[in-house]
Amino acid sequence: MFGSGSSVQLARVLGIRIGASPSWFLVLFLMIYSLSGYFDTVLGGSSTTAYLVAVAGALLFFLSLALHELGHAIVAQRNGIEVLGIDLWLFGGLAKLSRDSESPGEEFRVAVAGPVVTAMIVVLCLLGVAATSHLGEALDVFNGDRSTPLLALMAWLGLVNLFLLVFNLVPGFPLDGGRIARALVWKLTGDRHRATRIAGRLGLGVAYVLIGGGLFLAVADDPFTGIWLIVLGWFLSQGARGAVVAGQFSERIEGVTAADLMDAEPVSMPVTTTALAAQDEFFLRYHLPWFPVVDGDRRLRGVLRQERVDGAVAAGQPALTADELLDVDADRDGAVDRDTPLENLLSSEPLRRLGAVAVVDGDGRLLGLITLDRVRRALAASV
Repeated sequence: MFGSGSSVQLARVLGIRIGASPSWFLVLFLMIYSLSGYFDTVLGGSSTTAYLVAVAGALLFFLSLALHELGHAIVAQRNGIEVLGIDLWLFGGLAKLSRDSESPGEEFRVAVAGPVVTAMIVVLCLLGVAATSHLGEALDVFNGDRSTPLLALMAWLGLVNLFLLVFNLVPGFPLDGGRIARALVWKLTGDRHRATRIAGRLGLGVAYVLIGGGLFLAVADDPFTGIWLIVLGWFLSQGARGAVVAGQFSERIEGVTAADLMDAEPVSMPVTTTALAAQDEFFLRYHLPWFPVVDGDRRLRGVLRQERVDGAVAAGQPALTADELLDVDADRDGAVDRDTPLENLLSSEPLRRLGAVAVVDGDGRLLGLITLDRVRRALAASV
């Protein structure tokens, strides 16, 4: 689903950071408090046992949310999409990806992965209930009858994940069902932007239904649930409205590529340039924080930052060459090809960090530079 804000790291799985926003800790506390009363009624034993089962239930619930988002993240990685992390927050979780899907199939695979994981959790809970009881005992749990701690925990966890699965498959963006709907419309029409707008409008419809239902409950006999649905509907509407606007905006900038935006005559630094010459002839002359470094065939070797040059000169090594000063991990840092769409450049982390990215051909030769200023001017012209 969706989320926002900074987060505290909880774990790292398969190299993927899993964090939680401050709102998650509030929801965790409220869930434990609410579940303590529920399990106290169902178990009919000591309040300590009910509290421990409530803690286990809340933690397993959020673990299931994290596994759901890990499903999205792992499939995204297998499709060549970098995963920036997973955040748990007030209304669920969010797998933050470095870019949007580039094909309907990719969109469908990433979107459906989370619900598949949740469905597996539901099945495991049902198998656990079946292994420890018969159907009548499992149904009695929800009728308020006494139960064992393990049976009550598995029955509750299975039910809440089933509810989340059904809700998350509602065909409205930004729910997974909306993304699946977007993939199907995209496949049928061949138009990603139209598919995004349709999925966003479906999401707005779902949001309005939730808000309407919440208002009804708020003035009837369940104000807590009503307010919760109103807030959830509001957040859904923001995500859906953003999808509609993004689809319209992407359509306006469609066709604009790196070749249209780049400076085709960028200042570049030969690999043989010494640190002293780089300082005098480049950094002090042009007052830029870094320069692309090229070899004799103008193949991009990387970017050289001013601090590395100044450090070499200050350390008494002015004869070190640009090639020797390059950070090997920054080789062709953020370079893109000339056909890269403007839409993809907007999510470029190197562009944000360095203020510019290099444009190269298929052999890695430097063709030009795209600066943030050029991107901003292109965006302003499209509004």
